[in-house]
Amino acid sequence: MEPILQTKLSFAPWADPRTARLPGVIPFELDDWLEVDTAYGAQMALRDHLIATMPEEVIALDDSARPAALELLDMILGLLPRLGFVVTQTEVTRPGGIPVPLDRDRPMHSLGRLLQCDICLMQPDPSGATEESVLTGGVLCFPSGWRLPEKFMKPMLRIHQPIEVYTADLAARVQRMMNGVQVGRGLMRGTASRSDAHLCDPRSEGEYRHGTNTSKYIRVERQSLVRLPETRAVVFTIHTQVVLPEALTPDQAAALDARPIRLAD
Repeated sequence: MEPILQTKLSFAPWADPRTARLPGVIPFELDDWLEVDTAYGAQMALRDHLIATMPEEVIALDDSARPAALELLDMILGLLPRLGFVVTQTEVTRPGGIPVPLDRDRPMHSLGRLLQCDICLMQPDPSGATEESVLTGGVLCFPSGWRLPEKFMKPMLRIHQPIEVYTADLAARVQRMMNGVQVGRGLMRGTASRSDAHLCDPRSEGEYRHGTNTSKYIRVERQSLVRLPETRAVVFTIHTQVVLPEALTPDQAAALDARPIRLAD
């Protein structure tokens, strides 16, 4: 498979002082949440293929999360026209002219065929077994080292296994941050890594591995948190861009020289 690469990086977390320093979380307005970038057509073609051929791997939705998924779909439909989409009652025409039927019986399928970003619905545990938010729904086509079926309906600390730095203390801080997300204003952070893998890199927990300083690609994830006003679910989105180093602007390249991507030991 040919790699799917952006021709430019619209967000470089190391180049912005606000996101280069830990914890690197900044607020944003919802008008700045979604993006159609230079790899939209190729990424969406791959998403269409994955959703059509292996939905059990890339889509999940608990019955308790269906109201949140429908609320999210309605919210997204209201944001799409400004990005070049044509929205009707029954379908959405994507940039590039591809029509996508709206299926309210399968809202995550519809969302996954409209947006480049992966989507996770985080809500209180419907069983009451934990005080942590759990992953009640998602469309995950472009994971980097994890799989949706292994994390579905799991709390945050369990989701992040086997990442050693994700301790119980860190999980508690992340939960407080999620609890503090306000309606109408999101929070975002960025991650950057070296990688030799393609865009879609699902791996089980026992296959955890890192890139190296000689890895071919730079992978950036713009991770955002948005609160839904009615169901109060928190939507976690991951917009992934993969570029060759030569695609960086001179300013991005200079900033990367000054703040190299940290690699795990």
